[in-house]
Amino acid sequence: MKVLTEVRREAIVEAASTLFQEFGYEGASMNELATRLRGSKATLYRYFPSKELLFDAVVRDSSTSHLSKAVADLQASADGAVPLASQLLQFGETMLCVMTDSARALAVYRMVVAEAGRSEVGALFYKAGPRDCIVALGSVLKKAMERGELRSLDPEIMAGHFLGLVAAEVQPRLYQREPEALPMPQIRGMVERAIDMFFRGAAAR
Repeated sequence: MKVLTEVRREAIVEAASTLFQEFGYEGASMNELATRLRGSKATLYRYFPSKELLFDAVVRDSSTSHLSKAVADLQASADGAVPLASQLLQFGETMLCVMTDSARALAVYRMVVAEAGRSEVGALFYKAGPRDCIVALGSVLKKAMERGELRSLDPEIMAGHFLGLVAAEVQPRLYQREPEALPMPQIRGMVERAIDMFFRGAAAR
């Protein structure tokens, strides 16, 4: 029964992802989702008590769940045993793999951007994933500052700067209808350039 329950949950999240992409966060309804799943709203609410929680699950499933290991790895290696550049490289590669190799993640991101000015969907998205990344990365950078490897600045602002550098070269893909997946060597090159630029500005002087 547990397996069947998880299968049902995954089916709900997958159907909800399609629904959100078609109608946006505000336009999507639990009624329509229940109809598509040939079930009842009561069943949906047993899994997800609100549309907000359902959207959170869609975001985590399509976009941010893949970053969970990267965040965990950052937190586990924040003691400096692993060189900072290596930590940033691994984290950046994982981030770009999610951004460039998942059509569903890209579709959800586009939906979030389109809806952000009309509803709370942008804040929900940020809370469901990017915020965790900034906090985890900021913790690593703070410890690097304490070791004298980086300039003493606001670590979470620096984390945001690094994430922006990593994403800089893939921004044009947001405007492409069906961008192709990028090979790993190209992704690594992008991250290495981002790390180089980051250290040029953030390294201790």
